[in-house]
Amino acid sequence: MPKSMTIGRTKAEMDKEIDRALARGRRLARGEPRAASARYDRRTRRMVVELSNGCSFLFPPRALQGMARASEAALADVEILGQGHALHLPRLDADFTVPGLLMGVFGTRAWMASELARRAGQSTSPAKAAAARANGRKGGRPRRNVARDGSDADRR
Repeated sequence: MPKSMTIGRTKAEMDKEIDRALARGRRLARGEPRAASARYDRRTRRMVVELSNGCSFLFPPRALQGMARASEAALADVEILGQGHALHLPRLDADFTVPGLLMGVFGTRAWMASELARRAGQSTSPAKAAAARANGRKGGRPRRNVARDGSDADRR
């Protein structure tokens, strides 16, 4: 069992561990971007985040997980949490980390994967549109060729 999980620590050991954790937190806080302010701009329909280093960034809040149908009033009610490390939308019960937003992480890993797949499926090219029209004239997408043994003959 790691020493940090043992029960029989002395007060001095615990104080040292707490001091190390606080110092580590301060080092991390200096290196990560933090929000100094955040607001929803109704005119551009963008969330505007001013960072503590003087930079700012904008993003469409409806691209965030669960925000597609959020009202403007709910989006405008944004708070900064954790010394600027996260944005909180209380009316929507949603939290997003500032470093995550800067990296383009707009939801959970599973949601991001499904969103990317959904958007990829929407892409249309002239060839895809022509194939869809041709299939429509023939009565729809061609059926898969299934062998008598039940295997997929098209994939052999």
